[in-house]
Amino acid sequence: MSNPLTRARQTLSKAFSQEDLDLTEGGIGKPLILLSIPIVITNLFQVAYNLADTFWVGRYSTEALAAISFAFPMVFLLISLGLGLSVAGSVMVAQNVGAGNEREAEYAASQTIAFSVVTSVVLGLFGYFVVDDLLAFFGAAPDVYPLAVDYMRVIALGLVFMFGFLMFISLMRGYGDTVTPMVVMFFSVLLNIVLDPFLIFGWWVFPRMGLEGAAYATIFSRALAFVAGLAIMFGGVRGVEIHLGDMKPDADFARRILKIGLPASVEGTGRAVSINLMLLVVGLFPTPVVAAFGIGTRVLSVVFMPAIAMARGVETMSGQNIGADNYDRAAETSWFAAKLLLVVLSLVGLVGWIWAEPIVSVFTTDADVVAVGVTFLRYVAPTFGFMGIMRAYNGSFRGAGKTLTAATISVGVLGVFRLPFAWVAARTLGSEGIWLAFAVSNVLGATVAYLWFQRGTWREADVTHGPGPAPGDD
Repeated sequence: MSNPLTRARQTLSKAFSQEDLDLTEGGIGKPLILLSIPIVITNLFQVAYNLADTFWVGRYSTEALAAISFAFPMVFLLISLGLGLSVAGSVMVAQNVGAGNEREAEYAASQTIAFSVVTSVVLGLFGYFVVDDLLAFFGAAPDVYPLAVDYMRVIALGLVFMFGFLMFISLMRGYGDTVTPMVVMFFSVLLNIVLDPFLIFGWWVFPRMGLEGAAYATIFSRALAFVAGLAIMFGGVRGVEIHLGDMKPDADFARRILKIGLPASVEGTGRAVSINLMLLVVGLFPTPVVAAFGIGTRVLSVVFMPAIAMARGVETMSGQNIGADNYDRAAETSWFAAKLLLVVLSLVGLVGWIWAEPIVSVFTTDADVVAVGVTFLRYVAPTFGFMGIMRAYNGSFRGAGKTLTAATISVGVLGVFRLPFAWVAARTLGSEGIWLAFAVSNVLGATVAYLWFQRGTWREADVTHGPGPAPGDD
């Protein structure tokens, strides 16, 4: 690592007290919060990158901005597949660390990196050759189509770096270190933000590359972040250590990765698809409703960021405690997170309900849109805490290796229930039926997740530690 990176990591590790963090003993609240805060900050860095990218691309041309909109769903789909693999790696590492099987944790991490590299190369090549047909299918306009194709082809060829960086973040999280990935993400995002205008507009010695330049800035910054992550893991400087000799293909391990990773990919993709399909219902109404829906979903994405982060922390703590056969502590972790998120997000919901109009007005001055957006928030805000409960318990299911359970709850509640409910309710209640569908599905999701957890089937965990490499096999 470079000196600035090392100094930053050491300073922040001390600030968040992660140097000697033990997730299997002692209190639950402190380690869970110390794990979660850096994840929130890491996610905020990603939001900053997205905003900066949109800012510079929007100043280049409207067509380029439209091309980004067409490309984003495909990028998100590819990243969702990577997120599934990253969950698998994180769970395997967490359970082995909790069981005290450091050698098997190293083997799991090494295999995950190797598997993700192969998978991302295959997906990237596939995406490179089919992206033009997909964009034509989605109806990209003639002035937008070539820009989107060029952008997506660069992203497809650099997918290995994006996947690799995701794996680094998740493997380190499985070990219990969320500070180091946060530091690497900061430098990566900073580099991306600085490179964007130089490559897009051709500043200084760089050629004017337009939207394609934004793609190159993304891939280059992610490539350096991945290289930094590999250096950290190969050197065993912090967190889990990987070995080149452990990366030779292991068919049995690949099956274990897919068993855990595919349902996690389905969960992430299902969430995105359910939101997109809701547009079929929203699109039946006038433009102010559509605009208010867009504002509302963006507000929700910010509100639930702490819940997502804590769910990742629950995933790690549950995984380590299950690996250590501390099932009661794993249950206490889930219960603590669910209670904390219920209280915190309910307070956030209260703020959202009272100050709904000022919040929506930040995004638009259109009185009709503001009125509909306020109604949306006032329907959904009282149920924020319930969404936190579902996130917390789904994190515990993933930590136990029960990613299919988490996917079933998420996709079932958000897709199978929410969408038909919204369709029917909208016909009788108008646009308010859509907002009611969000509120009811949030309560239902929390109820289903809680009752499923209480059944105790997660205790029959898909424990992923052992059998691993032969003792002493380096």
